[in-house]
Amino acid sequence: MTPEADISRANRKLIVLGVAGLLLLTLGSMAIGKYWVPPGTILRALAAGLTGGEANVDPIQQTVIWNVRLPRVMAGLLIGAALAAAGATYQGLFRNPLVSPDILGVSAGASLGAVLAIFLRMPVPVIQAMSFCGGLLAVGAVYAVGAAVRGRDPVLTLVLAGVAIGAVVGAGISLIKILADPYDQLPAITYWLLGSLTAVNRADVASILPAMLLGLLPLVLLRWRMNVMTLGDEEAQTLGVDTRVTRLALIVGATLITAASVSIAGIVGWVGLVIPHIARLLVGPDFRRLLPASIMLGGGYMLIVDTLARSVALTEIPLGILTAVVGAPFFLWLLASGKRDWS
Repeated sequence: MTPEADISRANRKLIVLGVAGLLLLTLGSMAIGKYWVPPGTILRALAAGLTGGEANVDPIQQTVIWNVRLPRVMAGLLIGAALAAAGATYQGLFRNPLVSPDILGVSAGASLGAVLAIFLRMPVPVIQAMSFCGGLLAVGAVYAVGAAVRGRDPVLTLVLAGVAIGAVVGAGISLIKILADPYDQLPAITYWLLGSLTAVNRADVASILPAMLLGLLPLVLLRWRMNVMTLGDEEAQTLGVDTRVTRLALIVGATLITAASVSIAGIVGWVGLVIPHIARLLVGPDFRRLLPASIMLGGGYMLIVDTLARSVALTEIPLGILTAVVGAPFFLWLLASGKRDWS
């Protein structure tokens, strides 16, 4: 059997196990909460909703399942998968294990757009739209600066431009927080920046789904070139890869899914930094296996974190706090143990 066949077979096993695990986590996440819903009731309600049959389910439970839990679970799956996929892409593209999806300022730009919309008292759909556009504009500015500078190392140039643009955008966010109403706008801004899925509904999930699919498309199609890109520009060009076009396509895809995630959930840190490391420890650095592993691990991790956020305390805990509490110690363990498996 050829190595390619071995990889394909391993990928199929990985996908089957990952999907089965995600289904179990999804069922558990929909059942657990302040209002407990038995798994059997969830299955009956979902089956009846999909087939148009009679579910024989209490109306309150039906409302909780379809209007509260299901949109939130779907959003958690999408956002976790997107942030993990973007993190794996950026870490490989920039050949740096400390890179996360906000390295080019997409999270900061999306935050500025949302904070400005909250400051202007815009409705929720406008807040989400401005957040999404802010993330894209920030990365566009970074790429424009990188193209104008034309340094010897395009990767380093983009990283430095991202740091500079991120600092400017961060200053803008701080200024708006100072000017915001401390009794109304400032709490809303602070809570949004900490990340939450509290207000997510089916319309929100539908609004980000096209951007998610469009952004994941180049990551999936170019996954084999990603392995070559990790060797460096000179080696990749020697092997026939157009590094400028490939890098642009991968950055655009990762930026789209990150901006879409931040637009409805706020800032959820550490997912795109830690989950790709866990995936590398499990399946190795080959991006053909790393990408699906990161997607499934990220979706499952976000389901667990969101379930804890709405279950462990009387008041819902922001996602950014929980992901930091879990992610930071794990990352410190990685540093202390001297893992080199990312490269």
